Amino acid sequence: MAAWLLWLIGAGVLAVGEMLTLDLVLLMLAGGALGAMSVALLGGATWLQLITFIIVSGALLVLVRPIAAKHLTNRTPLQLDGVDTLIGQTAKVTQDVDSSGGRIRLGADEWTARTQHSGESFPAGTTVRILEVEGATAVVGDALE
Repeated sequence: MAAWLLWLIGAGVLAVGEMLTLDLVLLMLAGGALGAMSVALLGGATWLQLITFIIVSGALLVLVRPIAAKHLTNRTPLQLDGVDTLIGQTAKVTQDVDSSGGRIRLGADEWTARTQHSGESFPAGTTVRILEVEGATAVVGDALE
């Protein structure tokens, strides 16, 4: 089998491995394998192909990978999920809420709730803001805050 074809297969295997790890290391090694494949296509000796692989892979790891990783992490927004999406939303009090408990309606769901401070209380019909969620209980405060 031709040397260039082995380098191409190696680059493909490394690229597939990168899809499994998502660390950008194997992708840089795949780039080195493509560099070595180019030398093989030009008729370079095996030792020259290996040196090319090492140099190109090293250069990609040192120069390109940090920049690519920085762009990937900076462009990925922090995504809220689960109960964190409820924080900041407003709800209607359905049963008086104080520091010991109460009930609120958020959309079609009814939640147990309590106030953040012991002296606070909200009568039924009041609009409150969800400040945090502790288990199945929403901690609420004044909606005007």
